[in-house]
Amino acid sequence: MHGVLGHTKYARFAGTSTERDFVECPSQALENWCWEKEILDRVSEHYETKEKLPDELIEKMLAAKNVNTGLTNLRQVFFGVLDQTLHSQAEADTEAVYSKLRPEITRVEHTPGTNPIANFGHLFGGYDASYYGYMWSLVYSADIYSKFKETGIMNKETGLRYRNEILAPGGSDDANKYLVKFLGREPNQEAFLKDIGV
Repeated sequence: MHGVLGHTKYARFAGTSTERDFVECPSQALENWCWEKEILDRVSEHYETKEKLPDELIEKMLAAKNVNTGLTNLRQVFFGVLDQTLHSQAEADTEAVYSKLRPEITRVEHTPGTNPIANFGHLFGGYDASYYGYMWSLVYSADIYSKFKETGIMNKETGLRYRNEILAPGGSDDANKYLVKFLGREPNQEAFLKDIGV
């Protein structure tokens, strides 16, 4: 959606060409609608019978939304710290760094003799020293969605403002300016913490 709704003077700044710690925000923001009963009811149907998801099942899904949220978020914090640690050294024994940090942050032990970093392309293929952006973007996306919660999740005016003030300018300016304009205030973590049940 960021690319489709982008409207910049120069293609170089269109769509996801934003700061690395903002780039995931629009896609993560869209995920919020998938946790609304109204939306699940509208988009769900059995591929053969066309029956909607039963209300009881939707309620159970929503009730289980934050299962393991602590582990999930600690995992993201771990990846961000791991990324920063590796990118602040000229050389590193990646398995040793992984093995040390994982239990310190997640309380989950590393499996000896394995090196998960060997298959972790994000750390050295575009997100170099910026993996924390996944977590940071979740904070932004929850704050953005809080505006929709205030005005109605399908509010056309808020949707148009989101398109014009967040998506359309892509990376043509500082994303924090977009957020302040859209939110009417500085972004904060309150909506994110509420969303994860803290």
